[in-house]
Amino acid sequence: MKSPRHFLRLRDLERRELEALLHRAEELKRMQRAGESHTPLAHRNLAMIFEKSSTRTRVSFEVGMAQLGGHALFLSPRDTQLGRGESIEDTARVLSRMVDLIMIRTFSHAGLERFAAASQVPVINGLSDDHHPCQLLADLLTAQELWGSLQGRRIAFVGDGSNNMARSWMEAASILDFSLRIGAPEGFHPAPAALAENASNTQVFASAEEAVSGAEMVVTDVWTSMGQEAENAERLQRFAGFQVNQGLMARAHANAVFLHCLPAHRGEEVSAELIDGPRSLVWEEAENRLHAQKALMEFLAGFGPLHQSGV
Repeated sequence: MKSPRHFLRLRDLERRELEALLHRAEELKRMQRAGESHTPLAHRNLAMIFEKSSTRTRVSFEVGMAQLGGHALFLSPRDTQLGRGESIEDTARVLSRMVDLIMIRTFSHAGLERFAAASQVPVINGLSDDHHPCQLLADLLTAQELWGSLQGRRIAFVGDGSNNMARSWMEAASILDFSLRIGAPEGFHPAPAALAENASNTQVFASAEEAVSGAEMVVTDVWTSMGQEAENAERLQRFAGFQVNQGLMARAHANAVFLHCLPAHRGEEVSAELIDGPRSLVWEEAENRLHAQKALMEFLAGFGPLHQSGV
């Protein structure tokens, strides 16, 4: 049996595949808005395993699968034997004999890789502690709609440079050849291995002001991710001075825009004035989860023009 194609990190796609997938997402978005029916995944099933809570991931995958003609099943640890000690491998072997795609939102990236290794069908990373590639598809789609191409652009990521969003942005910069400038406090810079892997396109700064200088897009994320709640008080102190607000945006390019993967904590990593203002593209970005993931599922399931063209 041919090994399935998984999407566990952005680097699982080659540049030509990523670019083609983003263009396909734009096409699917146009089709959906025009009311065109497109159901290549009729009678196909997506299993969605959630170990972390979700709004955008669950809704975008569930609605996306329905729009493609298929069906999505929501599974939490409380609903499956995973929560009672069944091994990751056994769960993967069973589920992949019954469904056509599996999406997992979890903590351990190593556990996700173990699941994929035992699965007979494509596995999608809906979020892990190390990577958030589906969010990057939406972010890159938003940038592509704005600019056409990201090559040569300057993007700043302000906040926790060691988290999954920063790492996925680093991979995106390397693949699509744009400049990523990370502004993060000491102790929250990217891991040395991640930085070494993406060093050609990523620079790290100890101040937000340096990072956003001349940036055409400024991105941030919450300072305390799921599973880090016990560190919240300390993180609020360590990240003081790294809020993205109108003052910080004044140091960016005059036409710079703002992205946030959401949920947002107004008054912490971003000011309410900025996220709710005209420079913010966060709502377009959130919607683009739906369209980008539809293109991804179509591709991984072996349907649509990307598969047919051999991309």
